[in-house]
Amino acid sequence: MSEPRTVDAVIVGAGLSGLYQLHRLREAGLSVRVLEAADDVGGTWYWNRYPGARCDVESMSYSYSFSPELEQEWTWTEKYPTQPEILKYVRHVADRFDLRRDITFGTRVTSAAYDETTGRWLVISDSGDVVDARFLIMATGCLSASKTPEVPGLDRFQGPTYHTGHWPHDGVDFTGQRVGVIGTGSSGIQSIPILAEQAADLTVFQRTPNFSMPAGNRPLTEDEIREMKANYRAWREAQRTSAFGVPVRPATHSALEVSEEERNAVYQDGWDQGNLVAILGSYTDTLTNKEANDTAAEFVRDKIRRIVKDPELAETLSPRSFPYGTKRPCLDTGYYETFNKEHVHLVDVRKTPLVELTERGVRTSEQEYEFDAIVFATGFDAMTGALAAIDIRGRNGLSLKEKWGEGPRTYLGLAIAGFPNLFTITGPLSPSVLSNMIVSIEQHVDWVTDCITWMQEHGKTAIETTTEAEDAWVEHVAEVGAYTLYPTADSWYMGSNVPGKPRVFMAYIGGVGTYRQQCDQVAADGYRGFTLTPA
Repeated sequence: MSEPRTVDAVIVGAGLSGLYQLHRLREAGLSVRVLEAADDVGGTWYWNRYPGARCDVESMSYSYSFSPELEQEWTWTEKYPTQPEILKYVRHVADRFDLRRDITFGTRVTSAAYDETTGRWLVISDSGDVVDARFLIMATGCLSASKTPEVPGLDRFQGPTYHTGHWPHDGVDFTGQRVGVIGTGSSGIQSIPILAEQAADLTVFQRTPNFSMPAGNRPLTEDEIREMKANYRAWREAQRTSAFGVPVRPATHSALEVSEEERNAVYQDGWDQGNLVAILGSYTDTLTNKEANDTAAEFVRDKIRRIVKDPELAETLSPRSFPYGTKRPCLDTGYYETFNKEHVHLVDVRKTPLVELTERGVRTSEQEYEFDAIVFATGFDAMTGALAAIDIRGRNGLSLKEKWGEGPRTYLGLAIAGFPNLFTITGPLSPSVLSNMIVSIEQHVDWVTDCITWMQEHGKTAIETTTEAEDAWVEHVAEVGAYTLYPTADSWYMGSNVPGKPRVFMAYIGGVGTYRQQCDQVAADGYRGFTLTPA
């Protein structure tokens, strides 16, 4: 183990949040060290290189707003950016602002412990790096801890297996192969059409069908780029005050107050736009009233029936067990059309459950399927997984994993009682995954930086949320969530995709703009809900 490196702040993760946090703390005059498990910057967009990986927020909105110069000099090429283009952008940002010199790559943080006598964090990695810091900032991402299916025999299959969250960097060629895909979440829906173009035979194992709509991706025109760059300031402000970080015209009516013809015309417009929020935000009660939600769900199911030629197959692909939008809807390029191909097959594992992986492939309760390769598109231990994977201990050796044994508890999704000077960027119980992530990332990073700067100016060495403030926020998040349909679905929003994980709605649905106002007011009130320790 190396001698501890002493800095003002240590940041875990060099994705979009970690890089911006590094930039802001540097501006504030702090010494900073970033620890990153990967060999380069990028976070989610470093690891998720599966075929078809693409962001579901439009490129010119899914970008940093902190530098007007950066906005003007970078030009996106497509409506929805691909993983390679996003990674190229993140690398450009790292180089442009000279961020790499404060990042240690190829080192995975294994533990972080708060020393009450010194008021500092000791952070240790698997490569023996040790960092001693006043502040610990977790920028580990909401979708970074991948999970495999809970099926016996994962190590028994004799062929290669791949997880969409950890795809080989030099790609995979499935030409002429028999390929099995387990999972139909976003990564499955994006990759399956491309895998089907390569594979001689493709079998998809679906547990729960998902709502998806065509992205309508295309190259951006010069006029579109010029117009957005000319109006970026106003657009960014609209993002910050919107509900999801994606500005849309505010809904004014219930879905049940208009005719079916008018309603379907509105939904069709959203479908044609390829905009997830356009349908979700069309009416005031889409996410709060099951009857209203059914109108949107049935609109999408009707689209599936029109696209998929086999009526029985179309029904199997049509979600009916959860309201529209309560599992993150997907954007695709030819997903449903792929199932019209003769060499593509769908196995409904609700009817014929997966039993095990065998030496030759996958066995269900009915038969064994033989494959040359298997792809796990089984998603992530979202929101809390990356944090729980690290042995984080606060006051009196309090374990974060144990504290969150019955579900995450935070104040504003930013701080945790019992863990002084620890901040979580887009942490549990903040808007995070229910928003344009980069809008929420910038808001959190700015808040944390302003807080630390304020502490320095006012002679404070430690900040810690009170248990009372944390309890009140946990209760508020649950109350707002219960007003919606989200808790009725078994989704990764609820932790339902991970066996044994507490079933808790882990995001704040009060809206990005509303949440920002609350955070700003907490700061304006002298950091209400926090205990501040003087030097």
